[in-house]
Amino acid sequence: MELKEQVKAKILSLREQLEYHSRKYYVEDSPEISDYDYDMMFRELQRLEKEYPEFDSPTSPTKRVGGEALTKFEKYTHNVPLMSLQDVFSESEVEDFVKKVGETVENCPFIVERKIDGLSVALTYENGVFVSGATRGDGVVGENVTENLKTIRSIPLTLTEKIKKLVVRGEVYMPKTSFERVNASREESGEPLFANPRNAAAGSLRQLDPKLCAARGLDILVFNIQESDGMEIKSHKDGLETLRRLGFKTVDCSNVCYTSEEICEQIRLIGDSRGELSYDIDGAVVKVNDIDLRETLGYTSSVPKWAIAYKYPPETKATLLEDIVVQVGRTGVLTPNAVLTPVRLAGTTVSKATLHNIDFIRSKDIRIGDTVMVRKAGDIIPEIVEVVKSKRPIDSKEYELPKYCPSCGEPTVKEEGEAATRCVGVSCPAQLGRNIRHFVSRDAMNIEGLGEAIVNQLLENKVIYDVGDLYYLEREEVRKLERQGEKSTDKLLSSIESSKTRGLERLLFALGIRHIGEVAAYSVAKKFKTIENVMNATTESLLEIDDIGEASAKSLVSFFALPDTAKLVEKLKNAGVVTEFSERSVGISLDGLTFVITGTLPTMKRSEAEAKIKENGGSVSGSVSKKTSYLLCGEDAGSKLEKAKSLGVKIITEEQFLEMIK
Repeated sequence: MELKEQVKAKILSLREQLEYHSRKYYVEDSPEISDYDYDMMFRELQRLEKEYPEFDSPTSPTKRVGGEALTKFEKYTHNVPLMSLQDVFSESEVEDFVKKVGETVENCPFIVERKIDGLSVALTYENGVFVSGATRGDGVVGENVTENLKTIRSIPLTLTEKIKKLVVRGEVYMPKTSFERVNASREESGEPLFANPRNAAAGSLRQLDPKLCAARGLDILVFNIQESDGMEIKSHKDGLETLRRLGFKTVDCSNVCYTSEEICEQIRLIGDSRGELSYDIDGAVVKVNDIDLRETLGYTSSVPKWAIAYKYPPETKATLLEDIVVQVGRTGVLTPNAVLTPVRLAGTTVSKATLHNIDFIRSKDIRIGDTVMVRKAGDIIPEIVEVVKSKRPIDSKEYELPKYCPSCGEPTVKEEGEAATRCVGVSCPAQLGRNIRHFVSRDAMNIEGLGEAIVNQLLENKVIYDVGDLYYLEREEVRKLERQGEKSTDKLLSSIESSKTRGLERLLFALGIRHIGEVAAYSVAKKFKTIENVMNATTESLLEIDDIGEASAKSLVSFFALPDTAKLVEKLKNAGVVTEFSERSVGISLDGLTFVITGTLPTMKRSEAEAKIKENGGSVSGSVSKKTSYLLCGEDAGSKLEKAKSLGVKIITEEQFLEMIK
């Protein structure tokens, strides 16, 4: 392959990766790589596009200002774009910037300030009153999040002066104390943790319920005047002082600097103070102080020529990996964690780091006793970057995850194609709360009144040890629980009793067997009729079922091979739980009819509709063709609806479908 073809392939690959990670960062608030890694990838693309202009493209990520606006909120068009800044990573690049400005403006005054790591927003005031606020979005179109911004107490709802019109730009962030509190709460409730305070701030500001946003403890620092009518500002420093006078909480800035040496000294001072701040910063911003000179210098298509953002490199230090301990999560995933000799990083002491999974450990060849290089991803989450193999002990051994669950002692499994190693024990203490909540859920055994708080009390008081114990609860045991009166106790016990007749198909789904959803559970129950037959089923016999793939079949066989599963099944049967499948009385037969489902149905999940079609003898397809009998159509239907119309396929609503099987 010629050099130019290799370069073209590299450019296309970088663009694809950057678009993906940009979406994860800006749209989904779930970054997968550090800012530093993203920046290095971005700069590599910039370099290649500059050296090979024939491969330039108007759709390249280097031409974009930011990410896309979401559609959860009303769209908001910024009158003055919220532009991004050119990033630099060394003091020599700062010097180059100052020299370039000096070619147009002699003895130019600069200001240096912290670059807050949060979510950029614009706040609009009319006659001194806060009227709207929006996220940056792609710089031109953002999201109207006015009601959520109103919950941030440091945003003034009325200014100290009645300015005719004022639009300011600020950075919404989550203080470190709020971040720790929110993540502790999410961990306790089994929710995924936020990766860093910026991620948490973005997710919080996009909550549809302002009350949830208010509970997150967000804050803001204002750093720019976007528009003003009724104010005359000559310099950035004067502008910040005016904003403070009007009631805003603003960023701090340096004294005026005239040389690159003075600027770099301020950048170093800000960097040294990072660990002492109550919030995160991801760099320092260098700006021309004089507003008129900014207009003289102008803009490129995506960034101002009068400002840059200096990005600090992540701090990396060596320490000893003393041990690897394994935690069992609520979904049964075994997560190895490194126990480190404490080391100071980015202002805090680090003594542990997640090792994710066995594939991560193997890829870096991490072993107990190794000296490892550690940094904080996004300056928050400790991670091991590499092993210093020259310092590895002679007798070190390759690390292996335990073959038996540390929590319950059952065998662990790692399925092909998956990174996670799991415990599948039905009575694993680490998973028990989650398993019970699934078992009692509406689509499973549908036991009303058995919410999370009641389940937690039953577990904490050691009243139950698995889902089977629910059917042996005594009235007095339930009555002793908090907030359980006579009526609520009777209702709960009655619901438990009623759930015994749900049938084999609901029971199989309720057991929470990996890869077995509602449709698969129904198909297995219909074929094997009794739970004993299911327990004796082979992988081969399960694969004869249309809805069962290899992963599902292996999961079922493994689950029913566990000794604890046999004990649980016996307990359920002795309690009177129905473990047999029985055909339900149905309306017209759907035998020979093929359905395709599209859009969002009013009351049913797609899986529920599929199950109803199959239990009435019909079949379900994923695509519309001439062989399709009916298109079951909900709201926001896509291309399937148009294709059905073109082929003359009969289109029915959920109401019409339910009437068919009534």
